[in-house]
Amino acid sequence: MRSSDLHQRPTRGTRRVLLALLTAGVLVSALPAGAEPARQETPSPALLRSLASAMSAPEAVGDTFDAQVWLLDMQSRLARRQPRAFASRDARLDLLARIHAEAARAGLPPELVLALIDVESRFQPGAVSSAGAQGLMQVMPFWKAEIGRPQDDLHDTATNLRYGCTILAHYLAREHGDWTRALARYNGSLGLTVYPEQVMTAWFSRWWVER
Repeated sequence: MRSSDLHQRPTRGTRRVLLALLTAGVLVSALPAGAEPARQETPSPALLRSLASAMSAPEAVGDTFDAQVWLLDMQSRLARRQPRAFASRDARLDLLARIHAEAARAGLPPELVLALIDVESRFQPGAVSSAGAQGLMQVMPFWKAEIGRPQDDLHDTATNLRYGCTILAHYLAREHGDWTRALARYNGSLGLTVYPEQVMTAWFSRWWVER
């Protein structure tokens, strides 16, 4: 599935069809017989340059007026997920404002970033995976060394979102708008479809916004 298709914002009926197809694995290519998922790739120079530039840029600032309705809507949805680290309404609004701003800076749909966080960490800033990925968007620590920023704290919300959104946006550009392959690269599972399906299902079922 390509980003241009998703930005057309399908109707409710079409969304149900897309969700059913994603669940059935129809919209994404299956892993060829005998193939293995991709191992950790060597970071490309282009991605490292993008990441280094992004991390040295000022904090993203969203347009709170345009985003106000979105923030209130997503705040109530996030509350239903009962995130312990964002138990208060103010904490949820602050998180959502940061997500909206960072997604806009990277050219990503903020609802998709929410879906990715939902799948990756269940909105736990202190989450650490068995592979060592950290924070809301489960960023691997090796990225800090690659761009010469060992001081960065990947459990810090703003830092984690900046890393995660920049990396995902780069993979989307590399895959020419193909969300399935971009999400698989983000997860380190290129060739498999389970992870992209999980993120898309979370997007369509919990975070979708009709426009």
